[in-house]
Amino acid sequence: MRRSLVRVRIALLLACLLLPAAQFAAPAAAPATAEHLPLGVFFDALGDDERAALAAVERIGSEWHESSAALLIEMIPRIPARSALVRAMALVEKLSGRAFDGDLDTWYRWLWSAERSEHPEYGAFKSFLYAPVDERFSEYFDGGPKAVIRFDEIRWGGVRRDGIPPLKNPKMIPAREARWLHDDHVVFGVAIAGDARAYPKRILAWHEMFKDRIGGRELAGVYCTLCGALVLYDAEARGVVHELGTSGFLYRSNKLMYDHATKSLWSTLTGTPVVGPLVGRGIELKSLPVVTTTWKEWRRRHPATTVLSLDTGHRRDYGEGVAYRDYFASDRLMFAVPAEDDRLPNKADVLALRFAEAPGESLAIAADFLDKHRVYHDRIGALAFVVLTDPSGANRVYESKDVAFVSWDGTAKARDSRGAAWKVDEARLAAADGRRLERLPAHRAFWFGWHAAYPQTRLVR
Repeated sequence: MRRSLVRVRIALLLACLLLPAAQFAAPAAAPATAEHLPLGVFFDALGDDERAALAAVERIGSEWHESSAALLIEMIPRIPARSALVRAMALVEKLSGRAFDGDLDTWYRWLWSAERSEHPEYGAFKSFLYAPVDERFSEYFDGGPKAVIRFDEIRWGGVRRDGIPPLKNPKMIPAREARWLHDDHVVFGVAIAGDARAYPKRILAWHEMFKDRIGGRELAGVYCTLCGALVLYDAEARGVVHELGTSGFLYRSNKLMYDHATKSLWSTLTGTPVVGPLVGRGIELKSLPVVTTTWKEWRRRHPATTVLSLDTGHRRDYGEGVAYRDYFASDRLMFAVPAEDDRLPNKADVLALRFAEAPGESLAIAADFLDKHRVYHDRIGALAFVVLTDPSGANRVYESKDVAFVSWDGTAKARDSRGAAWKVDEARLAAADGRRLERLPAHRAFWFGWHAAYPQTRLVR
């Protein structure tokens, strides 16, 4: 998402702080009422009529209902009338007990610190608020859609729908033609049914999604740049191929997708609809293995690999590390999450695991830990697995069942505790006696993003 838009937002709010202190007095807030305020009051506060806007904010305060808090905070950057904006900010300061510090996230964290009743027309409010940015946003929120996430945690990311353009059936080239890729450049490697492909991070950071046919299957690689996760999904579920795109919105700093057919919003990390007509239908995209590695290591393992071409049909600076340079260079977040966990730095890399066989359980393993434990055994529920980490730091996860692995050569052969050799490839571990242990889905993520999605996740570090 565009950091410049965040700076514009902050500049707008900071301008109000230049008013004399006497003018910044908070309006008195009456005891909370049992009635939700009608949306028209909030819409009046967003109007150009200074007097009407100010009166609307005063009414929000005098007829306070806890469901007004989320709407009030979300609309603050869009209140054009200066006096109404000042009053609105003062009201939130009074109610939250938190002074404005140049960033709305101060108040969002207060908002998320407790369960609050949600305004019954919150969807219609979001539709009205963001339709001027992109009228197609209304398709997500109109009609009181079903939702399994809080509406106040759905944040606009600063772009229009597909403003970060996905790549559909992008041009792939042989490895020998990618002379612009250096050995240490990061790629996301996919190998299915003998079809090996590399998607450089330096390109995907500008597009955040590719839709491609690999090994005869329609797949979607969804890259949430903010949370450091690329998740590979089979786009077909229950006989329907879901055409996905970038919604323009985030949930807990994680990218929300949308599907072209129903305009439902989908979670990047779960592959499930979270807002809209598809919610509650039991739809979940199957995640597939993907590996984050270096171009040198991927090319060594897969000499016949193809790689995403720079000829994407878009004009971008695809230099290594150009996109999101400032964001990746610090541990600060661009969008707040309800709670951070300081057991690891926010943007520390973890290997993120969740399996359909153990719903409700999740695991994060620190990448630094796996670098020191190149063969690591664990389990989620009843599913036992082993993580093999190669010299590039790339992690691959396989079911282990009752086999205990003790070593591997970092390339193609692992040994178990009984001395048997196993061939290691992208799909499975294979023993000479015919035993097979299948590859399991896993991906890298930033610690804060995984923890935000799964607060109860187990952490190994």
